Amino acid sequence: MLKYYSFGPGANSLKPMLALYEKELEFEHKLLNPAKFEHHAEWYKKVNPRGQVPALDDNGRIVTESTVICEYLEDAHPTEVKLRPADPFDVAQMRIWTKWVDEYFCWCVSTIGWHNHVSKMVKGLSDEEFEEMVTRVPIPEQQVKWRRAREGFPQDLLDEEMRKIGVSVRKLDDHLADNEWLAGGVYSLADICNFSIANGMQFGFSDLVNKEDTPHLLRWIEQISERPNVQRVFANVPREF
Repeated sequence: MLKYYSFGPGANSLKPMLALYEKELEFEHKLLNPAKFEHHAEWYKKVNPRGQVPALDDNGRIVTESTVICEYLEDAHPTEVKLRPADPFDVAQMRIWTKWVDEYFCWCVSTIGWHNHVSKMVKGLSDEEFEEMVTRVPIPEQQVKWRRAREGFPQDLLDEEMRKIGVSVRKLDDHLADNEWLAGGVYSLADICNFSIANGMQFGFSDLVNKEDTPHLLRWIEQISERPNVQRVFANVPREF
């Protein structure tokens, strides 16, 4: 039995979640509560020593990193539903899109998310409580990010990340103006991984993602949202504790 550890249906946690539902694989879903810092708990760090979600346990074999988990599911658990194009060139294009979302698009959106939402998780902690929490974070770079979230991100950094978000949504919209899907003319992991970051931006970043400025991106978001197994994810998995 597959066991999947994640937060709710958003961002990197959503990527393998969508793949699992689209492929209709049976799995046990272990939801962690980020507000309680469960991903930093000792029991979870035995699953993923980096203290990050998501993670997949396949009969004792642990796979981490959201996009890698998606690819692993395609290789280790093939189904009639294929989430990669058939042609090697199209697979390469798919991986260019998944690499781009992991290394560029996700990061700028993440910083704004930390500024707007994650920072609120630590604002109410005393200095002692905060330092105790940070000591449980195994990745030094993440410790820095938690400190920035508590102290406040520099405005010039936030401005630059917003610029990158603007670049990202225009890049997606331009490509989707001439393509139904991102790679190979089929719904693939390229779409799943980018949708997991772009979904909801028509609400949270409505000045950038809207019918006037990014109609093709909005069409694509809505098209994926209407897929039955995508709707099952949002119906079955709680967004918050």
